[in-house]
Amino acid sequence: MEGRFFPETALRDNLQTANLSIAIESEFYRDLDNARQAITIVPFFRWDQQDSNRSHWDFRELTWQYFSDSWEISIGARKIFWGVTESKHLVDVVNQIDLLESFEGEEKLGQPMVSVSTSHSWGLLETFALIGFRERNYVGQDRRPSIPFPLDSENSIVEGGKLNLAVRWSHTRGPLDLAVSHFHGTAREPRFFVGNRPLRIAALTLVSDNEPVLTDLTQLSTVVPAYENIDQAGLEVQLTASGWLLKMEAINRWGQGPRFAAVTAGIEYALSNLRSTGIELGILAEYSYDERGLEALTPIEDDVFVGARLSLNDVQATQFLAGAIVDRLSGASLFSVDASRRLGERSSLNIQMRAFAGISSADMFLYGLRKDDYVQAALRVYF
Repeated sequence: MEGRFFPETALRDNLQTANLSIAIESEFYRDLDNARQAITIVPFFRWDQQDSNRSHWDFRELTWQYFSDSWEISIGARKIFWGVTESKHLVDVVNQIDLLESFEGEEKLGQPMVSVSTSHSWGLLETFALIGFRERNYVGQDRRPSIPFPLDSENSIVEGGKLNLAVRWSHTRGPLDLAVSHFHGTAREPRFFVGNRPLRIAALTLVSDNEPVLTDLTQLSTVVPAYENIDQAGLEVQLTASGWLLKMEAINRWGQGPRFAAVTAGIEYALSNLRSTGIELGILAEYSYDERGLEALTPIEDDVFVGARLSLNDVQATQFLAGAIVDRLSGASLFSVDASRRLGERSSLNIQMRAFAGISSADMFLYGLRKDDYVQAALRVYF
C-alpha cells in the first residue's frame, strides 16, 4: 500500500496533492527433474486511486529454464540487469523500463526472450533473442509527476523487426569485474518528434539552427515518441581495492540520430563497523557525460552525483540512501532519499523523497517538474 504526498501546488490546475495506490506481486517457483529444470512465474498488479494509466498489470517473470553443468537455456519473460553504476544505467538495454512504477526508471517490464548462456574459466557468455517490443508507458498528463509536454503515445513510431538480438560476455578476475555487450534492435529509449523534427530534452528546443528556445511548454504541439532501430556497444568495469569500488559504464550507439558515446564513472568507498557499532557507511560520487549534449534524451548529460548509503546492520535491516544529481553548468539539482526498515516478521516500511532545486527556465524538462517534489510511504506485507 503506497501513499504519495506533493507539498507544493502543481503548475497545472486541478492536479492532486495526495494519492493512494495498492500493488500485489506474487512469485511461484518450482524445481523439476532433480533441479535441472525450473519454472518461475511472477505476476504483478497495481491499482491507482486517480490515474487509470498507472493501474496496470504485468508478468515480471514467466520463465522455463533448463540447467546443465556449464550452460543453461531460458524461455519466457524475464528481467535482465546490466550495469555497475548508481546514478545512471547506460548499458542496461534489454528490458523496457516501467515509468508507472518508478519515475527514475528503476523498475522494468518483463521481456519475452530465448536466452542461452555458458560459463567457463574464460567467463560467462550470454546470448539473447528478444521477441517482440514493448513501448514505454507513461503516467497520465493530468497526474504527477509526468512528462511535462503533451505526448501522443497512440501514434508512436516503432522501427525494426519483432526479433532483437543481444550478447554479453562477463568475467571476474581477482578484484576486476569486466563485461562487454552488444545490442541490435529497437531502442527502448525513444526520441520525441514534433512533426519531422526531434526535440532536445535537455533544453526542450527543436533541433534546428534557427529555432528559438521554447520558454513555455504550451508552445509545443503534440509530441510523438519514436523507437528507432539501433546498435549499441557497451562496456562495464568495476575494480575492488581495500574498501574502494571504482566503477564505469560506457556505450557507443548508432542509428538514433548521429552516432555518439556516453560514459558514467565514479567511486564508492565503504566505512565498515563505525565505532564498533556494526554500522556501515558508503560514500558515492559519479560523473555522467553524454556526447550529444543538448540533444541527449535525458537531462543527465553533464552531471555530477554525490550520495551516501547507510546500513545499521540491525535486526530490522534499516537502510538509508541519500544523494543529489547536479547539472555541472546550470546547477539544477535533483535530491533523493530512500529509507527502508522491517516491521516485525512479515512487513516493512519504505520512505522515499524526491525534490528539485535551482531549476531555471533553461532546463525546460526539469522546469516543468519543479513543483512536483513528493514524499512517498509504502507499507509492504509478505505472506
